[in-house]
Amino acid sequence: MKANYHKHILEFKAPSGTSRGVLKTKETWFIVIEDGENNGIGECGILRGLSYDDRPDYEDKLHWTCENIAKGKDVLWEALREFPSIQFGVEMAFLSLASQDPYVLFPSDFTRGVKAIDINGLVWMGDEGFMKEQVSQRLEDGFSCIKMKIGAIDVDQEMAILRGIRTHFDKDKITLRVDANGGFAFAKAKQILQQLAALDIHSIEQPIAVGQVEEMANLCVQTPTPIALDEELIGITEVAKKRALLQNIRPQYIILKPSFIGGYKGAEEWIAIADELEIGWWITSALESNIGLNAIAQWTFMIKAKGPQGLGTGSLYTNNIPGPLEVKKGTLQYNPNRNWEFKF
Repeated sequence: MKANYHKHILEFKAPSGTSRGVLKTKETWFIVIEDGENNGIGECGILRGLSYDDRPDYEDKLHWTCENIAKGKDVLWEALREFPSIQFGVEMAFLSLASQDPYVLFPSDFTRGVKAIDINGLVWMGDEGFMKEQVSQRLEDGFSCIKMKIGAIDVDQEMAILRGIRTHFDKDKITLRVDANGGFAFAKAKQILQQLAALDIHSIEQPIAVGQVEEMANLCVQTPTPIALDEELIGITEVAKKRALLQNIRPQYIILKPSFIGGYKGAEEWIAIADELEIGWWITSALESNIGLNAIAQWTFMIKAKGPQGLGTGSLYTNNIPGPLEVKKGTLQYNPNRNWEFKF
């Protein structure tokens, strides 16, 4: 058994704005395991300035992982606790290696093209006109759940956009989620939560920056708009600390990005605790290529995640890996009649 990796820079079709800045490229690495005539592929990807494993020795650790691939998935997962995206890539690659089809990790009605996954339509930050244009496009594309990034332009303009949607579609027709990416100060967040409640917003992701546990707990206990933790989960690798965080903050939801939190195993640890504490959850991508998105989507279907998931990111790039994933009428679908175009 041997392994190698290579880097792939994903190029956004259009600059994509968040409260932390504008994204133009996304770094990812494909790790390939060879065992006789069988191959397995995994994806290890980071977002600069956000991923826990955004560090100078990242590629050194990828090289070490390939050199030690014969140790197996479980040993490597434990050794890679400080590199959650590599943990995920290794999990993915070993599942791919063991599968009859290296791209079908969890055979199901999803991979057979029989059932689809409900997803939200994403609206990136920009000027008011650009954001309105995106909203119109998502509605035209048949999405019944829209997630809008907020916190970068004037808040009144963002509220006006949301209000405009609500003028035509009530909460039974369109579910609205917003994502602040930690962009608001505590006092401002309290005001925002009240304004969002008046618009029947489903939830707000990470209203304040990470590390303010007492403030976040204060918001969650009295909020009129449900709060979802996202970035708050990054870097917490021990089960006891995961439990302590959720017990202290008691959010209404948590959002799980396998590349950020240790792959399937890391995510399933969070899910077990959340279920015990009656905290809701859903799955999103961390802007992976279609290779990683495919692995997340199949697992998401397998674990029976409820509600719209954040898996509609495959069309963001000019140089994604073509394959069977398709977004149709607000769902992610797998077309088994289309082939993957990755070259091992």
